[in-house]
Amino acid sequence: MYHQPVLKNRRTLLERAEKFVSDVYFTDCNLRGRLYGETCPVESLSSFLTPKRMSYSEALLQTFQPCKVGDGFGPTWWTCWFKVSLNIPEAWEGKEVHFRWEIDGEGMVWKDGQPCQGLTKEGEKTSLVLTTSLKNEEPHSFTLYVEMACNGLFGAGKGSMIAAPDPDRMYTLQSAELVVFNCDTRELLTDFEMLIDVVKMLGEADQRGYQALFTVNEMVNVCDPADPSSYPAARSLALRFFSQTNGQSQHTVHAMGHCHIDSAWLWPYEETIRKCARSWVTVIRLMEKNPDFVFTCSQAQQFEWVKNWYPGLFAQIKTFVESGRFIVVGGTWVEMDGNLPSGESMVRQFLEGQRFFQQEFGVYCKEFWLPDTFGYSAQLPQMMRGSGITRFLTQKLSWNLVNTFPHNTFYWEGLDGSQVLTHFPPGNTYEMKGKVEDLLNTVRNNKDKGRANHSAVLFGFGDGGGGPTQLMLDRLQRVQDTDGLPKVQMSCPDRFFSELEADSSLLCTWSGELFLELHNGTYTTQAQIKLGNRQCEALLHDVEVASSLAQCRSPTFRYPASTLRRLWRLLLLNQFHDVLPGSCTEMVVQDALAYYDDIRSTGCSLLKQACVVLAGEQGGATAVFNSLPWERREVVMLRGSTELALVKVPSVGMASVTDSEQPECPVSVTVQPDGTYLMENGLLRVAVDKAGRLTSLCLLKVCREAISDGCYGNQFVIFDDIPLYWDAWDVMDYHLQTRKPIVEPARPAVIVSSGGLRGIVSFTLKISEQSSITQEIILDAMCPYVKFNTQVDWAESHKFLKVEFPVRVRSPNAVYEIQFGHLQRPTHRNTSWDWARFEVWGHKWADLSEHGFGVALLNDCKYGYSADRNTLSLSLLRAPKAPDANADMGQHRFMYAVMPHSGSFQDSSVIQCAYNLNYPLRLVPDSPRLSSWSAFSVSSPAVILETIKQAEDHDKALVVRLYESYGSSVRVTLSSSLKLRKVSHCDLLERPVPSKPTPITASGISLDFTPFQIVSLLLFLD
Repeated sequence: MYHQPVLKNRRTLLERAEKFVSDVYFTDCNLRGRLYGETCPVESLSSFLTPKRMSYSEALLQTFQPCKVGDGFGPTWWTCWFKVSLNIPEAWEGKEVHFRWEIDGEGMVWKDGQPCQGLTKEGEKTSLVLTTSLKNEEPHSFTLYVEMACNGLFGAGKGSMIAAPDPDRMYTLQSAELVVFNCDTRELLTDFEMLIDVVKMLGEADQRGYQALFTVNEMVNVCDPADPSSYPAARSLALRFFSQTNGQSQHTVHAMGHCHIDSAWLWPYEETIRKCARSWVTVIRLMEKNPDFVFTCSQAQQFEWVKNWYPGLFAQIKTFVESGRFIVVGGTWVEMDGNLPSGESMVRQFLEGQRFFQQEFGVYCKEFWLPDTFGYSAQLPQMMRGSGITRFLTQKLSWNLVNTFPHNTFYWEGLDGSQVLTHFPPGNTYEMKGKVEDLLNTVRNNKDKGRANHSAVLFGFGDGGGGPTQLMLDRLQRVQDTDGLPKVQMSCPDRFFSELEADSSLLCTWSGELFLELHNGTYTTQAQIKLGNRQCEALLHDVEVASSLAQCRSPTFRYPASTLRRLWRLLLLNQFHDVLPGSCTEMVVQDALAYYDDIRSTGCSLLKQACVVLAGEQGGATAVFNSLPWERREVVMLRGSTELALVKVPSVGMASVTDSEQPECPVSVTVQPDGTYLMENGLLRVAVDKAGRLTSLCLLKVCREAISDGCYGNQFVIFDDIPLYWDAWDVMDYHLQTRKPIVEPARPAVIVSSGGLRGIVSFTLKISEQSSITQEIILDAMCPYVKFNTQVDWAESHKFLKVEFPVRVRSPNAVYEIQFGHLQRPTHRNTSWDWARFEVWGHKWADLSEHGFGVALLNDCKYGYSADRNTLSLSLLRAPKAPDANADMGQHRFMYAVMPHSGSFQDSSVIQCAYNLNYPLRLVPDSPRLSSWSAFSVSSPAVILETIKQAEDHDKALVVRLYESYGSSVRVTLSSSLKLRKVSHCDLLERPVPSKPTPITASGISLDFTPFQIVSLLLFLD
């Protein structure tokens, strides 16, 4: 044996210690091979396979057939139920006995009719503790059931994690046996592993690193792996090292158990339900054994799933929530995408999530928890504050591809000036394992040293679930207060953030959006999901407005609150951060599209019912409903025919279609001598060539040309799109070097409608032998923008389709709509921060303006934009092959529009026009001829009345939500024809908030707004 004086070759000694711990060839000096002692085969093993997921009670009724270790089960996404009979040998009295189960799939053990524990090899959970010390009077015979999902922790990717699933994959049962677990060996192994990690992380030159090396070699000298009686002496040496405490200045790590479970990703929604149960029941078992263990958990949707599918487990969870150990965080329905949901959708995420947590657990979350999303809207701080949340935890910006974000603990200031205390765990992950490396990285990576001396460590397997393990808890327990390492305390979010708040005076402030410099392909991938999201957001908005008004106008109409809640929750679920971004498998896409179909079908039925009530008795006329808060004068197509009509409908109101509405200037479409087409409507003059490109776009009232000299508007371009790794997620900057214009007409432009109320020019372009674009360029009477009704037959691979508008505008910044407002991003590439924004997200519009003139690009379902100097581009389609090999293949329909304007985009109604494009006027046929009426109006176009809905807790009250959209301070009057009894301000959870009195005067309700402020009101009806 080595002795203490031989500490000369550090590497030799470290290798010797590692070999002693884990050498699998020389069992005489191997500890790991001694973790398990005697083994005993199971008494009997049988199974049955099913393509569907079924309950425990259903499974008991099935026929189980004998099977054995070594058999394969599958294919992918099937479920295999095992019945296991066990009989513990009496000779094992006093020993800790485990049931060991190893298979590549995910398992749930059922015992006595209840879920007992998850068993997942990838999550390092391969055994179930049957008894810690077998007693004669204890039962020795058991019957267990194992529900095994034929998929791994990360789905069933073929070749790589994010590859499309392998549908034919089989899963082999590798072990099913009773074993004696040698707990003393496990404890000694953990001591060795932690000490060796200290040596590796601190290094030989560090005093504590050298002491750890010295200690571990002393342990090797006194320990005989074959003689457990030598273990206490070795462990006492380790204890002496770990017990040498820190000074007061040492950084404190707040360790919180965590189990990030993607609500859908590489597996479908239904499998997530089982992932939650497997993971959380294991957490409950750990809590029973470890009284100090604290676990954090977000996403109200997942709690509701467990409540409905596993009521016994949910009851256990509630008990631990009450004791303050199973801690609900986040406050949202799911961990949604931080960019793409509308402002109202984000409000509903908080509304549904916080109300669920309050109703089920009696708590409102104080922390917003969003560790794994692809960017963060600048309006999130205001929405957090409005939902009772003042703290925020995430970490995804550590993935930035170009620039390193400069803070870990700071105040994040939103678009309106709202601030929230924000923390990025410096370990740069939400699934640490309690290792020395995790703790030291947390200290070393902390970018706010001196300002903040506390950091969070979230430990546990995540993404696919799994959660913490006993080994992780044991690791952290050893180094709670060990010199050379940060102090470690099992903590909770409230305790952690309270420590930060107590010493926050020196923290920095970051103002504006938190832009992730990666995963920018998610603004475009899975276009059908983006379309479904935008359309369903608009539909539910209209249903709520119409139903609210119908309830006021008819005493027999009942607001469909429960149905709307169900539809909203489906929409919110689809906004999860791997579904709406499109970074999910084909099965998830199919589920998401089915949910959108449900929302559309049910929502359209609800809208029809409400509109019929609003229109009144049947008649021979057609009524038109406008859900937006301004008067609209638009061309509509009457249902069931090609007949067009120009209608004028008041703000949030209804009118009948009449013959008296005529345009001041009809549309004309003519062929020019050079073969181009000229379209005019008195506001715009548009020249279109045979390939459908705009050679000219003139704003007539100021005689200003919008298209840049020698360039074409509506120019389709295609790029090679091959990311480094994250296929569905990423668009790399080098794709810009592969730009190829699409100019080959498969069918040259022709006139479809020559004018009057609407002019249309149609054409078809050939993208490739498999793909084409067919488009109608539409100019309506009295419309200030040109619409492009587009159909794409798409069968490409790793290509990226955009449309470009090079315009006669010079500006260092473009403006993009975000939730409840807008922000600027650069059009130049001066710095690395500018360059990293080569592809950005926005909502219904983007604008490029100089003083006095600009051009806006509107759309009805797209989210990806780019602005390079004077060229505005809209991203249309991608063609990634992982994790969905068929992503975006097929036919797509969408509309975008281009709008030149004089003055600023605010003064030129760009915001209102984008709303009009997304919220169509709703026709109500077979209606009586009625006098037009308006329910609400706002005195200034700067303030938008976004939402009208029934209050959650008051049948006789409405909630209206308004926001300031220009970036100005303004006083407005909200007028209503409804009989209002009282008005009060409320927060986003619809709780009344103290404020100055809000009287109702003859002219309406007077309200003051600061830039981008969101205001919610409770309107109590007579």
